Amino acid sequence: MKNLFAVNTNTYHGFTVDQALEGIAAAGFRNIEIATVRGWSEHLMPEMPEAEIARVAKKAADLGLTFVGMSGHCNLMEEERIEDFKKNMALAHRLGAKTIVSSTGEAHFGKDEKFADDVLIAHITKLLPLLEEYDMNLCLETHGQYGTGESLYRIAQGVGSRRVGVCYDTANVVFYGGVRPEEEIKKCIYGVQFVHLKDKIGYDNVWNFPAVGSGELKLLDVIRFCNSRSFYGPFSMEIEYYADFATRAKTPEDLVYVNGEVKKAHDYLAANGML
Repeated sequence: MKNLFAVNTNTYHGFTVDQALEGIAAAGFRNIEIATVRGWSEHLMPEMPEAEIARVAKKAADLGLTFVGMSGHCNLMEEERIEDFKKNMALAHRLGAKTIVSSTGEAHFGKDEKFADDVLIAHITKLLPLLEEYDMNLCLETHGQYGTGESLYRIAQGVGSRRVGVCYDTANVVFYGGVRPEEEIKKCIYGVQFVHLKDKIGYDNVWNFPAVGSGELKLLDVIRFCNSRSFYGPFSMEIEYYADFATRAKTPEDLVYVNGEVKKAHDYLAANGML
C-alpha cells in the first residue's frame, strides 16, 4: 500500500495561506493539513468571511490539493475553549478533512495551564457525538505535558472510542518527552491515527526543526515501522525551522528559502521510495 503524505501549512507560519498552498503544490505534494491555530498560524479560521473560506477551498482544489486534516489546536482542558474547537471541527468537516488535530493545551505560549487525565477525558468524550456526525477523528498531538505517544495513548484508551487517537509528532517527543521516536512509537502504535513527520537537530529541548531528511531523527525507520503495523498515513510533514526564524516577520527571500526546504523534503522522501 502507498503511503499518504501531506504538508502542515504551519510550515508556512508567517506567510499567507495562498503562499502556503502554492509552495506546497509546487513542491509536488498533493495533500495538506490546514493550520487553524488561534494566535499563531491562522491560515483559515471559522470566523473568516464565507467568501474567503470558499475562495481558499477552491484555490486548493484548483492546485490539486486535498484537505486530509486540520491543525485546529485548542486548550481541551478548558471548558470555554471547547466551543471554539467545535467551530474548528465544523470548518474541517466543510473542507472534507477527516482528521482534526489538537494538543491538549494551547499549542504555543500557553501559561499556567493545569492538566488532569480525568478532566481531559471527560471533555473529549463530550465531542464524540459531533465526531460521529462529521465522520471525523480527533487526534491528540504529542505536546507539552503529554509529550510522549504513550501518555496520549492512555488518554485515548480512557475515552474508549475509535474516533480518538494519537497524532504522533516525531520531533515533539524528543523536545517535550525526551525520547527517541523510532523506539517510543512502538509503545503507542495501535493508537496512532496521524503522524506529524518532523525532523530535529539535537536530542534535546532546543527549537531546531529543519526539513525532513535534514535533521538527525530516524524518520525512515519510523515510517517503515508504521507500515509494518499497517499504518500508511497520513504522514503530515511539518518544518518549524529555528526559533528566531519562526517568530520574526518574514521577507520575500524567506519565502524562497521555505519553498526550497519543502521541495527538499519532498525529494528526500521520493528518493527513499516513500512517495
